[in-house]
Amino acid sequence: MDCRRCGTPLERPGDYCLVCNTANCDAVVVAFERDRAELTMLDGEEIVGRTTLTTVPEDDPEAEVVELRNFAGRVADEIRRKRPETVFAAGDRDVLREARAQLHHEFYRVAADDPVERVLDRRGERSLEVVETPPREKLGGSHSTLIGGRRGRKAIGVVANHPHVKKIVPGPIDAGGTGSRTGLRAKVTRADDNGNVRLLLRDGSSVQENRIVTTAMDRETGEFVRDDLNDALTDAELREQ
Repeated sequence: MDCRRCGTPLERPGDYCLVCNTANCDAVVVAFERDRAELTMLDGEEIVGRTTLTTVPEDDPEAEVVELRNFAGRVADEIRRKRPETVFAAGDRDVLREARAQLHHEFYRVAADDPVERVLDRRGERSLEVVETPPREKLGGSHSTLIGGRRGRKAIGVVANHPHVKKIVPGPIDAGGTGSRTGLRAKVTRADDNGNVRLLLRDGSSVQENRIVTTAMDRETGEFVRDDLNDALTDAELREQ
């Protein structure tokens, strides 16, 4: 592939041209599997190239951590070469999460079945807005009490830090639930038709349902936000299984 502006041959499809400082794609769609990642470079609605990266997962848990990090790093390096405006991602959550941690780009989730086609269908539609409001200013509503003490506040903080969460509205506390010996646990429920979700906090026999207003525009995009939030709660060891 040659640069669309100056004609310089590019080493890989969609690479940013360092000769004339021109981007040759505006988006990258990454379909992650545990042992491979397929990157599709888009310029508008045109597919300008594809690249596939592979790995061999390790059997030893300690070696697997290093292998996973290195594989995700290769994907991140490939994306950096393109300097895209947007990255869309689908598939294996472990690789996706590690690659996202190594990049400054915001990853927009798409459904895993034919992600490239889904992105092409939605080009021109509104992407998920990123909220710049500080996390501490996202908490509001008539109820201010949160269950679970420090862990409850930690769970709320995890949700408030998400870039697609606009507001958290704490709900009343129901003390009639089933008792738990595992301490506070949190789970984000399925999205409604407007893309909003609810954060359930359980602590002992107390249950609190907190409304989460997101920037998602429908149920499908709300489900991507829900998945991200539950992944973050899992990472924080707060997720209810």
